Amino acid sequence: MSAEDDARNDRTEEQESGSPAEQVTLGLITDPDMPERVARYLVDELPEHLNDERREWTIEVDVDPMTAGRHGTRDIIRATGDRLEQRDWNYAITLTDLPVRANGKPVVADANIGERTGVVSLPALGGTQPYRRARQVVLQLVDELTGREGGADHRYGLDSGLTEVIAPIRRESTQHSEDDAVDIRYTATRTRGRLRLLSGMVRSNQPWRLVFGLRNALAAAVATSAFGLSSSTIWQIGDQLGATRQVIAALGSVIILVGWLIAAHGLWEKRKHNSMRDPEQALLYNTSTVLTLIIGVGVMYAGLFVINVLVALFLVPPNLLASTLGHAADFTRYLTLAWGFTTMGIIAGALGSSLESDAAVRQAAYGYREEQRRRESQNE
Repeated sequence: MSAEDDARNDRTEEQESGSPAEQVTLGLITDPDMPERVARYLVDELPEHLNDERREWTIEVDVDPMTAGRHGTRDIIRATGDRLEQRDWNYAITLTDLPVRANGKPVVADANIGERTGVVSLPALGGTQPYRRARQVVLQLVDELTGREGGADHRYGLDSGLTEVIAPIRRESTQHSEDDAVDIRYTATRTRGRLRLLSGMVRSNQPWRLVFGLRNALAAAVATSAFGLSSSTIWQIGDQLGATRQVIAALGSVIILVGWLIAAHGLWEKRKHNSMRDPEQALLYNTSTVLTLIIGVGVMYAGLFVINVLVALFLVPPNLLASTLGHAADFTRYLTLAWGFTTMGIIAGALGSSLESDAAVRQAAYGYREEQRRRESQNE
């Protein structure tokens, strides 16, 4: 009889004897915002993948911004171990939006087998499908921590063809390294992994929140757009600009507002803050800041443009527009009209953003952990 048959018979005997399944608790410690939402999703998803005839899993979520002042997974894993002991969990994994790099490569996850703890860096999973990818990585870590049958061979889609092409994830053993807090590490590649990390950092910042977070800038943009709607001179100027100039003007207005926000509110990460840890980390933070603001201001521009088109169609009769421009006014003229005073509004929004406090701008531009980290960096 083969070993596989023996194992199957053992499981059958256990089921027939009615022996209860072992109760196992996995604690998920999370930062607020995005990591917390991912953890809430995993509460429902993980048990159906983990439960079997021998173990019944319970997932508990503990929201605690303990990673805000930390810069690597070593400290996070040790803090995770402390929380595991306090809560009497069997295993604990921290989900953080802290971007982590080791030897120039983004770190996806770390595990300490002896301490039954792990950490997952959500930005390293990229800006798309964070929930599905987080589930894959957490299941992989659970296999590592528990030594489940199949262990690290399952991969749960981490070695799919698409992942291998876009940003491969590699498993490394660090048992013989100087870092005694990490036994197993999952990393991405240097170049493609860095791009995925950057997209994940932007996703963690949630740039779409910028629209309503900058209330003074938005108010100035709306007020200026309303003024442009009432000015026939602006109608004529917009009508005379070609498509190329209109696009350049629109891009210029977005750049002006982004630059103003960075300069006026100290959003540029100074390299000296990270020089003792990772010189490239400051570049990643600054790039993610610029991309976050560009996307956020771009969303503001697009939303304001749509509103202005609708208002212009409702308030400006075609015959009035035609008489002002001196030629027939079709729908494209309304688009040109709205494009003009939307661009003016965004430029005025730069002035309005000066009335925002630095704290309000950071809160609008960043997720919780990044906002806390920058606040602490300014106090160093």
